[in-house]
Amino acid sequence: MPKEDSPELKVQAFADHHVITPPNRLRKVVRLVDERTFEDPVARAEKALAGLSNEFSTWMAIERDRLAAAHAAIVKDGFTPAARDELFRAAHDIKGDAATFGYPFAAAGAESLCRIIEHSPALDRVPAELIAYHINAIQAIVREHTSPGTETMAQEINRKLRLVADEYLATVNRDRPEHLEAILAPSIAPVE
Repeated sequence: MPKEDSPELKVQAFADHHVITPPNRLRKVVRLVDERTFEDPVARAEKALAGLSNEFSTWMAIERDRLAAAHAAIVKDGFTPAARDELFRAAHDIKGDAATFGYPFAAAGAESLCRIIEHSPALDRVPAELIAYHINAIQAIVREHTSPGTETMAQEINRKLRLVADEYLATVNRDRPEHLEAILAPSIAPVE
């Protein structure tokens, strides 16, 4: 059964069409704010981040140490499901937090490590050096991020890590075409 027209519904008839204007019920739920006391939520969030910024290096060091501990567990006990998950989460957290914490170059290495973990058909067959290179690069980038020349060096390290990771993943997934498309697709844009 069709709904009856609302008394607030406005219909204008023209020779070749109708214009239907629905009622504006938003006015009932919108709260008007005095412009003199309006506080921009984005500015408030930026101010809060600025207040926390002195903690960023500590938080990034915690993330870096977490990644190193996850890697050490894998070196000791192998790729157990729990160890794999912790390594992935640690790298993924660095990938997501690095730019916010002021370490944008650490994100690319972490993203490359995440790709290896996600797309390797058998993690226990990934060359140990490939994972160690990623861990060491991320740690060095975090540790040396304020040193002169770090940006250029970090970009070059990340470029090489990504090339080696992509080459490895393309080789081990050559018989898995559904993975090749995801592997060869671009992901994080390099930080300039």
